[in-house]
Amino acid sequence: MHIQMADAGTELTGLRLLVVEDDYLVAADMCSSLRRRGAAIIGPVAMVRRGRELARQQKPDAALLDINLSGHLAFDLAHALASEGIRTIFTTGYDAAFLPESLRDLPCLQKPVNLNALVHLIRENAQPAR
Repeated sequence: MHIQMADAGTELTGLRLLVVEDDYLVAADMCSSLRRRGAAIIGPVAMVRRGRELARQQKPDAALLDINLSGHLAFDLAHALASEGIRTIFTTGYDAAFLPESLRDLPCLQKPVNLNALVHLIRENAQPAR
């Protein structure tokens, strides 16, 4: 899976993004693409527990979250992030209909993720300088 690439830019400068993705190549590609757009990346991490720890320690402006992390669904992490005021954007192979009702208001992009769509959602949803 590769993110559909676009030119580098500064649209995400100043934003700190937590990336929780269990596929190393997907995570590396996503992080590299977002850094080229100016984002500071927290992670990537492949486990719910580590994602929760980093969110607590580093207070990201938004989180990019795969739903299925090595067989563990990340819905509890999404709820925990929401309780901390951290907006989540799902980047997943699942359709948004798979989300529980309590999370259906969160943005959900299906893989392969379009970088321009992801950047747009990050800019709409990130909450910097909390």
